[in-house]
Amino acid sequence: MHPRPTLSAILITRNEVHNIRECLASLEGWVDEIVVVDHASTDSTAAIAQEFGARVIQTEDWPGFGPQKNRALNAATSEWVLSLDADERVTPALAKEIRLAMESAQFWAYTLPRLSWYCGRFMRHGGWYPDRVLRLFKRGEAIFSNALVHEIVQTAHPVGALQNDLIHYSYRDFSQVLRKTDQYSTAGAIQAFQNGKRAGFASALGHGLWAFVRTYILRRGFLDGAHGLALAISNAEASYYKYLKLWQLGNDEARARIDHQAQGSKEQN
Repeated sequence: MHPRPTLSAILITRNEVHNIRECLASLEGWVDEIVVVDHASTDSTAAIAQEFGARVIQTEDWPGFGPQKNRALNAATSEWVLSLDADERVTPALAKEIRLAMESAQFWAYTLPRLSWYCGRFMRHGGWYPDRVLRLFKRGEAIFSNALVHEIVQTAHPVGALQNDLIHYSYRDFSQVLRKTDQYSTAGAIQAFQNGKRAGFASALGHGLWAFVRTYILRRGFLDGAHGLALAISNAEASYYKYLKLWQLGNDEARARIDHQAQGSKEQN
């Protein structure tokens, strides 16, 4: 008889006191190890994680979401790994399905359907559902991309698909929407700039408009009522500001180049 496969749950955190307890409670009793890599939290995130028996690793630097998650992955010791964000919850039905998938091992990596909360409602349209994310995999057979934001799990193996939802409390209120829009649009612009992309003001407008059309019309966000419209507008704003910031980075680069050339001319004269 084969021994039961072991499972490490890994998380990265920063000031997640409003989320971490419910997330870890959803793991209690059925995972073998919890690894939390915390980036300089000033609240009780680390202490709460330790209450649940988690191994907490503190980091002072912030290399980006992908590299930080790879730190957590490298600290895991079980055969299988489940990667979660602090605002996600594993239902009992999903926990049972994960265990069965590990025992059958038909695949070495699995996606989970994610059901996300947006300011008072779970969203089932607008491209938000089923929003499959690859989160369960055999350790050593997958790795996170090095992206600063919107990192993905990369594997060379075929990927299976679980059916029970991962619950995601992504946006509890519109203030959080604004904060995350600013954070992610900045990180997205920097990442695009580092990859050699450039944008203009017209490009920012176009991307914002396209994000609205894609979310509200093509992906039928209108079926989620007023929340669907609000989501389409916030998606448009996120895309608009990402490319607006990318435009600004390009302008800053051009000004720095001109200033450098002007300084060189002065030195030659």
